[in-house]
Amino acid sequence: MSDMNEQWRLITRPDGEARADHFEVQDSEKPTPGDNEVLVRNIYLFIPPSMRLWMNEKESYFPAQQLGEVMMGITLGVVEESNSPDLEVGTYVNGMGGWQNWFVSQPEQLQPVSPHPDIPLETYRTVLDVQGLTAYQGITEICKPEAGKTLVVTAAAGCVGSLACQIGKIMGAKVIGIAGSAEKCKWLTSECGIDAAIDYKSENISERLDALVPEGIDMIYENVGGTIMDSLLDRINDHARIALCGLISSYNGGGVQSTASLNQIVIKTARLEGFLVRDYMHEYEKVIPILQDWVLSDKLKYKVEVVEGGISATIGAMSNIFHGRNKGVQLVKF
Repeated sequence: MSDMNEQWRLITRPDGEARADHFEVQDSEKPTPGDNEVLVRNIYLFIPPSMRLWMNEKESYFPAQQLGEVMMGITLGVVEESNSPDLEVGTYVNGMGGWQNWFVSQPEQLQPVSPHPDIPLETYRTVLDVQGLTAYQGITEICKPEAGKTLVVTAAAGCVGSLACQIGKIMGAKVIGIAGSAEKCKWLTSECGIDAAIDYKSENISERLDALVPEGIDMIYENVGGTIMDSLLDRINDHARIALCGLISSYNGGGVQSTASLNQIVIKTARLEGFLVRDYMHEYEKVIPILQDWVLSDKLKYKVEVVEGGISATIGAMSNIFHGRNKGVQLVKF
């Protein structure tokens, strides 16, 4: 990698999908760490659907991205220079390194990573990081699976969704996933071991739900919203529990909910709870070893798609997610 620091700065806010012309690319000198600071070289940039929300003027769970500044981004990198006794050179770290090759940080703003030799490094910015924690806490703390009860997971082939499916299955639930292709649905049933999967692009969701869960739905792990969520709410049982992790269908300006379907939450005295992983970070040290053990014992299956091409590949990786072209979680390799 060159010592020049390629930086992508947001200069206009997207109306719809993000494009390259919403950014300005600048090359600057590699930064120098100050007292008690470290220099991190980014290796991977994680591409969550919520990244599109950060570009809006309205604040999301992060403050709105400031125009003219380096675009925010969740990264895994390695410490290359250190002026701190708390982080040695060569330590892998997770942090908010942004759309740039290098960044300077204080150690307390970074999460050191100690990868297991039998697990690929990129897993520690996806499954064995906040995405795994998000799936685990949403299932265990909100859905609270019971043996034999029905759990439906949307965006079920994504990183969080596929883990939520498998964690629900491990805990004894009947699990139905909704995904965006026949290939993804086959992976969920044959590899991840869930009970059934629905291809929302080629199948009638309502008809398939009626056939697969005539007993109704007890738990939903919701990532999508819109008409898919309406179909699920129309079939919930009394006291259903719904973990609202995201509303991907609305991130580019779409996604409308039916108030009649939402009213089912009242009629069925159901519990709908939105949550953010930041409220569960105190569980990180407990949960990640559990997930790591499941990965090592082959109880958790996952797909990580590493996109080559550097930062310029990020726009295409985002488009892949919103159009269902991704095969697993997307990481851009610097």
